[in-house]
Order: sequence, then C-alpha cells, then structure tokens
Amino acid sequence: MKAKSRVILYTKPGCRLCEEMKQEMLNAQCPDLYSLEEVNIESDPDLLARYRFEIPILLIDGVEVFRYRLRGEEFSAYLKKSKRSC
Repeated sequence: MKAKSRVILYTKPGCRLCEEMKQEMLNAQCPDLYSLEEVNIESDPDLLARYRFEIPILLIDGVEVFRYRLRGEEFSAYLKKSKRSC
C-alpha cells in the first residue's frame, strides 16, 4: 500500500480562501490518505514574492493540483486516483 500523499498548503494568516480550502479538505473525509503541511508564505521572502496574490495553493506529492478553491469531492477523488496509479 502506498504511503500517505504529502499535501502542502501555501497559506497566510487571515486568508479566507485558505480557511475555505481547509474546510473542504475536512469535508472530503479522507484524512487517512494524506498528511498536511501548512506553509505560511509570510515566513519566507521568496515564497511571499512568488505567492503573495496566488494563495491558497495546494500541492499533492509535489504537484500543484488546486489554486484558490477546491471541492471536497475533487480533492478526495484526486487522492484516491493517485493511490491507484502506484
């Protein structure tokens, strides 16, 4: 069985869209399929310059999969598909 997918969420404090994205991830009800790392873009000048107006961005196993919004069922489907392809 494949290990959990590594999910990185580029975010910053007070980001409403980021909070919505995290809620949709919870709504997907598949926490056993991924581990989440939240990265505050304000903690790194390069990330802030790159993503200042682009968050939230969600990477799954190093690939940008969602930007700005996602729906829980799309997130879950992507994770399940990536598990099957291994």
